[in-house]
Amino acid sequence: MFGLVASPAVSAVASPGQPGGWEGTWTTSAQKPNDGFAPNWSLTGFANQTVRQVVRVSQGGAAIRIQFSNKYGTSPLAIAGATVGRARPGAAVDSLRPLTFNHREHAVIPPGGQLASDLAFLPVRPLEELSVTLYFARPTGPVTYHFASVSTTYRASGDHRADRDGKAFTENSASWYVLSGVQVLDPDPRRDVVVAFGDSITDGVGAEQDADNRYPDELAERVRGRFGVLNQGIGGNQVLFDTDLAGDAATKRLKADVLDQPRVRTVIILEGINDIGISDASFPGIPPRPHVTAEQLIAGHKELVRQARAKGVRVIGATLLPYKGAAYYTERGEKVRDAVNTWIRSSGLYDAVVDYDKVMADPKDADSLNPAYDSGDKLHPNGAGYRAMAAAIDLGSL
Repeated sequence: MFGLVASPAVSAVASPGQPGGWEGTWTTSAQKPNDGFAPNWSLTGFANQTVRQVVRVSQGGAAIRIQFSNKYGTSPLAIAGATVGRARPGAAVDSLRPLTFNHREHAVIPPGGQLASDLAFLPVRPLEELSVTLYFARPTGPVTYHFASVSTTYRASGDHRADRDGKAFTENSASWYVLSGVQVLDPDPRRDVVVAFGDSITDGVGAEQDADNRYPDELAERVRGRFGVLNQGIGGNQVLFDTDLAGDAATKRLKADVLDQPRVRTVIILEGINDIGISDASFPGIPPRPHVTAEQLIAGHKELVRQARAKGVRVIGATLLPYKGAAYYTERGEKVRDAVNTWIRSSGLYDAVVDYDKVMADPKDADSLNPAYDSGDKLHPNGAGYRAMAAAIDLGSL
């Protein structure tokens, strides 16, 4: 129906006797449907609508497959059809390919389930932008999503999955929906994927819209496709506590978001500032809780390292950035941050440390974010700050 030749399906791994298989080139972490951070389409879902989502891959490959999530769905999620192609300005796309699922153009994802498309013969280059388009014919109800404040998603009424010019896509949103990953077929069997795991600073709040300049994006630019760099940050996420707004605690989600990804070699952990700040302030939708101590956060980090090591994954610890002047800053919290950072630097538990506390500090006030790197809220870096964060990583430590 598209005037396109459907790609044949293949096994999720290489044929017997052939090295290699699938590995991630782009990911995002699943979140419960919610409108807490900003208006989005996750609670209402979709009905006779087409959603076009743009992502930038980190490494290239001769073929791809796309991953979808109904992790937080309470009913089966029907995808009536899907395509993938090379992104062009706005919602335009070329090199369009239909996506199939077990040789069919449609699929149903059960509640709590995941789905991978068949192989699509669309060769991709490192740092290339792709557009993934989904058509939902029947009402979906609330859908699993990811609040992506720095990326634009497009929506059209009716079935426009085969459209190339993008003119029908008249609505937009700063989130990703149902889409959870892009994988490439890599003939090299080595573990060579790096995952950035964290909160809104990893997720890129404060970066420029559609500029692909979050710190993991900037790291991907440094390595230019030599290995995959995946972003598993969630705004508001915490090491120790679950929230409907900001996902499961890091200690709970590390397995799904990092350790279950194929061929992960290294994880960079940057988590804890929200545990401190949220326990010192009141936030809508988050119940009050006792002050978080340095000992509690350190125990949480030890658990993250334990889980990673059990899977043979190398662990890099990142110190918590300065946050003096942020909305939830307190002197008590600053003492906890200092204690946690001292432990990260000196414990010897991590395979390597990237000291963002020092890299990002104001030269005139070590407790504050450098004004040159501040997006304006004293907490989140701007584009220059994220570039500085990526530049601070010793590539040899990865």
